[in-house]
Amino acid sequence: MKGNSLYLDGVSVVFDGFRALNNLSLIVEPGEMRAVIGPNGAGKTTMMDVITGKTRPTAGTVRFGDHDLTRMDEASIANLGIGRKFQKPTVFDALTVFENLELALKAPRGTLAALHWRLGTEAHEKIDETLSEIGLTAGAQDLAGILSHGQRQWLEIGMLLMQDPQLLLVDEPVAGMTDQETEHTAALLRRIAGTRSVVVVEHDLEFVRALGRKVTVLHEGTVLSEGPIDQVQGDPRVIEVYLGR
Repeated sequence: MKGNSLYLDGVSVVFDGFRALNNLSLIVEPGEMRAVIGPNGAGKTTMMDVITGKTRPTAGTVRFGDHDLTRMDEASIANLGIGRKFQKPTVFDALTVFENLELALKAPRGTLAALHWRLGTEAHEKIDETLSEIGLTAGAQDLAGILSHGQRQWLEIGMLLMQDPQLLLVDEPVAGMTDQETEHTAALLRRIAGTRSVVVVEHDLEFVRALGRKVTVLHEGTVLSEGPIDQVQGDPRVIEVYLGR
């Protein structure tokens, strides 16, 4: 499996005396999909912020392959192939689904280059492939503004895929989705994983079960439990701090 491992070891983040992460250690192998769950304030968002360079850890190691992410800025980390999807999708409503994907493509970005850049056969094929992967082929010429909530989320995942990420961080992808959209999203993420690593932060345990992959439970900024969903749901500590609420 090509790609890099994500490696966090002993990572702590302290904000004004509050430990958002506390000696957090985690390894995600190339092509692995990992679900991360935990109560509010468990450190899930801070973990994503540290991986993407938005937040500097107070202590600990954060590596992606040979790269020390603690020494890199957000843009350099994104260029390494680490993509992040936030909870609220950022798509361009006035553009079509196809145009949103075209815009996200790694094309020459200089003004002069952009003027002369034309969508080549290869780029066109990549967009078609991504449309198929996210299930929006039929709506390629629809304006993004008319998409359902679920479709907008899939389009944004597609926009990230256009940039060929090695690692995709996905924040609460199914919040506000219908059951049918949730099922489609689980299938979509399962398809994506394998060719690239995917870390999914989520509250919806049924969705996490549908992903069918290893689960990491965070609590107070550290790993409380890790394993298959059944094992994690049966862990007395997890029941006490998270599921029993």
